[in-house]
Amino acid sequence: MAVVLDPGTWGDDREAVSFGDNPALAQTQSVLYHWSWMLMAVAVIGLMHLTRHRATRLGHVSGGLALIGYLQLSGLLLTDPVEWYLGQHNSPEEAQRILDEMMNLPGVTFGFQLPWMFFGFIGLPLLTVAVWRAGFVGWWVPLVVAAGYLGSFLVEYGPLTVLFWTAPVAALGWTGVKVLRMGDAAWAGYYQVSRSPESSLR
Repeated sequence: MAVVLDPGTWGDDREAVSFGDNPALAQTQSVLYHWSWMLMAVAVIGLMHLTRHRATRLGHVSGGLALIGYLQLSGLLLTDPVEWYLGQHNSPEEAQRILDEMMNLPGVTFGFQLPWMFFGFIGLPLLTVAVWRAGFVGWWVPLVVAAGYLGSFLVEYGPLTVLFWTAPVAALGWTGVKVLRMGDAAWAGYYQVSRSPESSLR
C-alpha cells in the first residue's frame, strides 16, 4: 500500500519535489513503510519457527539477516520528512546536495545503510527457501518472492515497482493464510523436539 500511495511512485523521482507536491500522502506512505518493515520483522520470526525441524540452520541464518535488514529499513524512513523539509526551503538540486552530504557521512552510510539495508531483500527469499525445504510451502513461494524483490532492483522506482512488489505480497499472504489455518496444536508441534534414548534417561 505504501508504494501505491507514495507520490514519488507516480510523480517526480526527486522526492524533494514529489513529497512537496502532496505532503499528506508523503507522510502517510512514510508511516506505512515504517510499520510494514517493522511488521515484516515480526513475520520473519514466525517463518523461522517453521524451520525448527528441517532446514534449521538456513532458517536461522537467513532469518537473522532479514530481521536486521527490515529493522534498518524502518529507521531509514526518518529521512523522508527531512527530504520534504529541504525541498520546501531549497531548490531540488540544493535539497538533494544537502541530503547527499548528510547521508554520505561514514557513520550514516556504514551504521544505517550498507550493507545492512539489503539484508532483508536477501534474507527473506533465503528464508522462504528454508520454509520450502522444511515442507511447509511449495517451491513457487521462494521463486515468486525472489522474482519480485530482485526484479524490482532492475527497474527505476515507479509504477513497475508496484507490480514487482505485489508478487512477494501475494506469496507471503498465501503463506500467512496457511499459518492461520494451522490451529494451535499444529503450531505448538514445532516446539516438540525428538529426544535420543540417552537424553530421555537423564
